[in-house]
Amino acid sequence: MSSFFKLSAAASALAISSSVALAEAAIREFSADDTLLALGSFTFENGKTMSLSVGIGSGAFRHPSDPPNVIWTLGDRGPNFACSEAKAVVGSEFAACRGLSPPGRVYLTPSYTPSIYRVMLLEDGQFRVTDVLTLKDRDGRPLNGMPNPLKTATTETPLDGKGMKLQQDVHGIDAEGIVRLSDGTFWISDENGPSLMHFSAEGRMIARHVPRGTEGDYAGARYETVGSLPPILTKRQANRGIEGVAISPDERFLYTIVQNPLANPDTAAYRQARNTRIFKFERATMSVTGEYVYTLDNPQSFRRDPSNAQNDPRISELMAIGLDRLVVLERTEQTTKLHEVELAGATNILNSKWDDVATKPSLEQSDAASVGVTPVKKTLRFDTGDFPSIVGKTEGMTLLGDGALVIINDDDFGITGQRTQIVVVRGTGIERR
Repeated sequence: MSSFFKLSAAASALAISSSVALAEAAIREFSADDTLLALGSFTFENGKTMSLSVGIGSGAFRHPSDPPNVIWTLGDRGPNFACSEAKAVVGSEFAACRGLSPPGRVYLTPSYTPSIYRVMLLEDGQFRVTDVLTLKDRDGRPLNGMPNPLKTATTETPLDGKGMKLQQDVHGIDAEGIVRLSDGTFWISDENGPSLMHFSAEGRMIARHVPRGTEGDYAGARYETVGSLPPILTKRQANRGIEGVAISPDERFLYTIVQNPLANPDTAAYRQARNTRIFKFERATMSVTGEYVYTLDNPQSFRRDPSNAQNDPRISELMAIGLDRLVVLERTEQTTKLHEVELAGATNILNSKWDDVATKPSLEQSDAASVGVTPVKKTLRFDTGDFPSIVGKTEGMTLLGDGALVIINDDDFGITGQRTQIVVVRGTGIERR
């Protein structure tokens, strides 16, 4: 019997009420000593030296036409940490962070260009990066990881590792999710904006889709900006925006999800809320056609790091296994759960009062059932609580050619001492239909 059932009474009751039946899964771990993943070292003024790596695990995808053991992965914005994390990361307070408004974020390699990686899994348990595709604007100039100069949503003040202020930039992206289409182009989700971005097969941005009304925040950008996403997305909590992106098998629809509930009306609501939002985006019209509620799990049910903080669980990846059938990667820092969901039967709240910031109480402040909203139904398929060797912060997920599941961690570019781990999982019951 799976050790999933050895939970606290409260968590067990939650699992039973969800009618969860986990398949017996088996895993195989892959690592790499690839020199392409070395990023050098950085020494802080207090003398602490940090060995950095190239993070490639913010998202993952395999197209049916790709070789069976090849996946595409994604790096976000380079090694960085919030000013509030400085003491834990550096070992001392970061003097330059004091009194900043907006709050500060430290970037150790400001010149890093967010990139796509083609990764091959080898028979010997290693993986190898076989190609790197840097992301660029329409003119071929590299993009960067800086925060955007937003006026309609919260943003951050960027600093370098020596405490010098950096410039916010409309060409900055926080790449978190990836899909590749039959024509070779890519769609990538951006957490910071938030936005959905379409890139050519060569990595040039074709268009950036942003919340309506925020187009002016990207004035001067060397790419097309389209206000096609619901304005309510400007209420995303800083660093908790759009995380995953998925594509329907017929490539008609993109699906995306907000990492955590919106800060609607404020951060206090975000901290307590359980209702986040899935969006369905039709590629033919380049418009959102559906919006659905996903209810996050009780934080006590994450067995490797249970807590009482409802904003600890978050969404880091999304995968489509059929039309309107998705797998959602819900995680804490140490525990990852994969839930299969269907949009059928859930309430489509697009253009309803729940998209109006004037609605009081907001969706984030409400129990969905009590206000007549049916969330997507969740079925738990995999839980890393049963596999202690799987490292934390899982952010990428896809299926190999033989149907096996692949998950990959975001190693935060080595600032926490982690390195990239790819895990192949068999026996989850997750399959395309």
